[in-house]
Amino acid sequence: MTVFALAQIAIHDRQRYQRYVAAFMPVLTQYRGRLLAADESPRVVEGDWPYQKVILMAFDSREHFEQWSTSPEYREISRDREAATDGVVLLVDGVPASRSAG
Repeated sequence: MTVFALAQIAIHDRQRYQRYVAAFMPVLTQYRGRLLAADESPRVVEGDWPYQKVILMAFDSREHFEQWSTSPEYREISRDREAATDGVVLLVDGVPASRSAG
């Protein structure tokens, strides 16, 4: 089942974060992840939101997400993200096709 990783971050070291961004896509695609959205100015419709950017990724399964997030390639580049941002990452199960029809 598809899983979605939703990251919500505040960036406090732009230069270091940009280094992470520059290396991100090749590692994501190597592990068959898909970037669905990345927005530094999302419209907050309801409630308070203390972050600057939202990132939405999809993976074919929880196992694929785990392979990517624990890979040596991602662990290496993620040091820059961890040092440059504060935030949260949520892993969300997709809705099975039989339930999404209504």
